[in-house]
Amino acid sequence: MTPSQTSTTPIQYLPGVGPKRAEALATVGIDTVDDLLHYYPRRYLDRTTVKSIHDVKKNDETTIVGTVEVCGERQMRKRKLFQAVLSDGTGMITLVWFNGVKYIKNAVNKGDRLAVHGKVEFYNGFQIVHPDFDKLDSDADPINTGTIIPLYPLTAELKKVRIDHRSFRRIIKENEEVFSIIKDHFEDRVLNEQKLIPLNIALQHIHFPESRENLLVAMERLKFDEHFFLQLLMALRKKSYDKIGTNALTKSGVQVQQIEDELGFELTDAQQKVIQEIRSDIAQPKAMNRLLQGDVGSGKTIVAILVAAAAVANGVQVAIMAPTEILAHQHYESFKKQLNKVHISCALLVGKQKAAERKQILEAIKDGKINVVIGTHALIQKDVEFKNLGFVVVDEQHRFGVVQRGILLQKGLHPHLLAMTATPIPRTMAITYHGDMDLSIIDEMPKNRKPVITKIVKEDRLQNVYNFIRDEVQAGRQCMVVYPLVEETEKSDLAAASEGFEALQITFKGIKIGLIHGRMKKDDKDAIMDAYSKNEINILVSTTVIEVGIDIPNASVMLIEHAERFGLTQLHQLRGRVGRGIAKSYCILVERNIRDTSRKRLAIMEKTNDGFIIADEDLKMRGPGKFFSTEQSGFFKHKIADMVTDGIIIRKAREVAQTIAKADTKLENHPHMKERLLQDYAQYLETVVIS
Repeated sequence: MTPSQTSTTPIQYLPGVGPKRAEALATVGIDTVDDLLHYYPRRYLDRTTVKSIHDVKKNDETTIVGTVEVCGERQMRKRKLFQAVLSDGTGMITLVWFNGVKYIKNAVNKGDRLAVHGKVEFYNGFQIVHPDFDKLDSDADPINTGTIIPLYPLTAELKKVRIDHRSFRRIIKENEEVFSIIKDHFEDRVLNEQKLIPLNIALQHIHFPESRENLLVAMERLKFDEHFFLQLLMALRKKSYDKIGTNALTKSGVQVQQIEDELGFELTDAQQKVIQEIRSDIAQPKAMNRLLQGDVGSGKTIVAILVAAAAVANGVQVAIMAPTEILAHQHYESFKKQLNKVHISCALLVGKQKAAERKQILEAIKDGKINVVIGTHALIQKDVEFKNLGFVVVDEQHRFGVVQRGILLQKGLHPHLLAMTATPIPRTMAITYHGDMDLSIIDEMPKNRKPVITKIVKEDRLQNVYNFIRDEVQAGRQCMVVYPLVEETEKSDLAAASEGFEALQITFKGIKIGLIHGRMKKDDKDAIMDAYSKNEINILVSTTVIEVGIDIPNASVMLIEHAERFGLTQLHQLRGRVGRGIAKSYCILVERNIRDTSRKRLAIMEKTNDGFIIADEDLKMRGPGKFFSTEQSGFFKHKIADMVTDGIIIRKAREVAQTIAKADTKLENHPHMKERLLQDYAQYLETVVIS
């Protein structure tokens, strides 16, 4: 490293890089020396993490280092596979690839020294199917060198310009002087209180760990940093929201009490508590920013209706945005039923409406003649203008991006925001992804809500299930059958549902069966749902379009085909479509291509109806990426932090972030912290003022 080089030096000027490699490195976000230092290894090899082949057992999740003794392509009946026999001196194990054979054939050769990672299976001897593997150099073999070897994420673009693990280590090693000038954004006091090592030492140890202890303390520091900056962003965003002035909605309104008196049932304690929290918020002269969590069937909709009526009593308009037309229609019917009693006007605005009808609704919204408007993304179109939008409800809010919610809010003068979700969010995710929001939770089900009985069945028991469904229909009740995407046959969910519909028509002769899916025309979809709600259709066959928004109290059986293809949260959402009436209800999960993980997932569904327990298990099994779309939420992906296992670190980082945000909102006393926030998180700062 030359004296003029710093952590911001462009990567192409480093020894061993150059323009072509710099271009490839840019594809993985490495533009400067600092980016390179923060490109962390994805795994490490040392004597303590590598197992001898002689010691492996079936179902072990293991790492092995060995030499390829023989390898080649084999033709099976319907397709080719690639096999390699790996030896480490203590034994041999077969590596098998069914997919990507052409790539593997070029990547793995006889004599290669490989580090492989995967699950050990037994089929004519021990084997690992589709192992994760890395080709090792002579200086990167923990068995021979006794050192800890970092293995980096390598993409096709990097491999094209011959950047491998050794290249990364060499480039960083040749520029390791930069470690000494890395500026730490934490004061010594914070480092001492949180027992963290300095940033420059953490970066040095993450790339060149001298021991497992070195590596662990480095990882803890860098995990802390990633959680801290997201928590700081949330804390600063909440501070910014708290400064947004708006109309205080202080009137209680006789309409609210009238609706509640005529409900025909009592609100739960949890519902009343949540309503009080919301009413207290909107009575303040600053914009509410609250997230309402409630399990499927816990009664979020009536809460939204009551607080919407309270908002209207204060002279403002209310907008409710739902992710699908089915859910928007469902909400419209629920809101209209209650609001008509107290002469509060409401309208439905969705994409597929006749031009004349849409024009009439838009004019009434602009003139303030419509108090409450329920709709889909149609609400954020440019031609939608409100006279006085003061309260916004976003349902199933995780399905909308930050920008979409922002556009709707901009149609009023800093309206109060209530986001709702029927997907219970584990606490670590709630404080991470919604740290800028106040949380309300309905953690109590209505007294008349009976738990749904859930059973797993194999396909050879389906005839018994069909007989049971026939009995339910003859008793006057209704059923739903849901089909997912069937991947291995490359069918769409629609094709699978259509074929299932045709087969079930033969199975249930004399019973009225309907089919609904997301690509139907609105009128056709409405006609099917109307017929189903009137029990003119006994069995509804569907794609996952019914995941939310179907409220048929007479439906008592939910049959989910290929249940192993769904995540826990989605299964729980689907199950919530039944059990809404007085009849005992059932959710039947049909397993067809079962694996250990899917069996565990389905077993959880049998054991509990608690959405929060299910959400926690879903997070553990699938990770936050699948549980919660980072793209939709507008948040970045962590490089090294882990939402599932870092609970203690998250809480500590949150505490430090909130303390700093409270004392130094503009980060004037934390210049290095501010610099990193502006440098790495600029795209997330649109609602934060720190300068």
